[in-house]
Amino acid sequence: MPTPKRYLFAITDGGGSVPPDASVVRALVDRGHDVRVLADRVLAPDVATTGAEHIPWTTAPQRPDLGPTSMVINDWDAKTPQEAFVRVMDGVMTGPAQQFADDVRAELRRRPADVVVSNFFLMGAQIAARAEGVPVAVLIPNLFAMPGWGIPPIGPGLKPMRGPVGRARDALIGKATTRLFDRRLDDLNAARTANGLEPLQHVLDQFSAADRILILTSRAFEFPQYSPPSTVRFCGPRLDDPAWAGDWAPPAGDDPLVLVGLSSTFMDHQAVLQRVATALGSLPVRGLITTGPAIEPSSVDAPANVEVVRSAPHSEVLRHAAAVVTHGGHGTVIKGLAAGVPQVCLPLGRDQLDNAARVDWHGAGLRLKPKAAPAKIAEAVRRVIDDPSFAAAARRVGDAIADDLREDRAVAELEDLAARNGARVAVAA
Repeated sequence: MPTPKRYLFAITDGGGSVPPDASVVRALVDRGHDVRVLADRVLAPDVATTGAEHIPWTTAPQRPDLGPTSMVINDWDAKTPQEAFVRVMDGVMTGPAQQFADDVRAELRRRPADVVVSNFFLMGAQIAARAEGVPVAVLIPNLFAMPGWGIPPIGPGLKPMRGPVGRARDALIGKATTRLFDRRLDDLNAARTANGLEPLQHVLDQFSAADRILILTSRAFEFPQYSPPSTVRFCGPRLDDPAWAGDWAPPAGDDPLVLVGLSSTFMDHQAVLQRVATALGSLPVRGLITTGPAIEPSSVDAPANVEVVRSAPHSEVLRHAAAVVTHGGHGTVIKGLAAGVPQVCLPLGRDQLDNAARVDWHGAGLRLKPKAAPAKIAEAVRRVIDDPSFAAAARRVGDAIADDLREDRAVAELEDLAARNGARVAVAA
């Protein structure tokens, strides 16, 4: 066992990002480390399951409960993807960066840490760690690609394109992505200056300052052209279910089981759930729809062969499933692939377009528009069940994920970072 180190996590309620964050926390606690988690009050039960100490944010914005009206960022009704992204910047990334920095610095001064582990969104936490001279690791619970990394930047859900046309396309998208981030450059630099750090030329430079960028997905899921900087590490996915997942038993019958899991946060997706339920009603399948905390199960008019519940442990359900219908959230997608289950993706926004693009590129499922009619959804579900090539492709990625999980690379990287910091401090002393 390693020498115990002190880790301070800074996370926010990003729905599907919480279980992988909590999984890394739990693994460090199990290794004997001292772990504290600055997080929303609503995440207290999730942190409690890890054995770490939960410290609520003091001045930074946070969710008090799981109700749909308590969301810090209401991006679901934005008129354009650009507007939705700006809301994320204003709501958590750059707008309240100083508040997050204040809380992290106050906690570090109360009890020092050897490493700060920051959720991708919390640029203020990353600023605070650098200002206090503490190494910082940025935790990415899904895909991550920036301009110049060999593939299209995350966002539009594009696949790689070769040749001069592809390079020109990606360069244009890269410039547009940089400009979109830089709309809030003044906010970021105001927080950096207030904490004694030099201003940056671009918002994306904030990530370049991290000691580690730990991506919690499989390299096998990413496009092969991907070429990130040396600070980026693929650590494999975390397959833990959320603390509120509950128990589940397979329904009676022999028809193929189809799991439906859309966003665990509110994205105004009740109508999508209803169209999926109607689609499954036309097929000889057993459907299981999990609505999550954001949607009332009673709001879905389900046919006789479809059960609608608030939650179920997806990792267990997928052991019995023949197909998954999902919004393309990374958690559901990667668990489905790990189980070798083909998918029908109806991406609603955020990172879901990119996850769906990779599912489609690997041949492990189909990508539809979220407004697809029930007949179109039913056709896609029937196709991924009846055509064995989809399950075979999902199993190929699943085999690579199984190899990823033979060791805990995220914990190894964090222990290495803490050890290097300890050696640096010893030399300086």
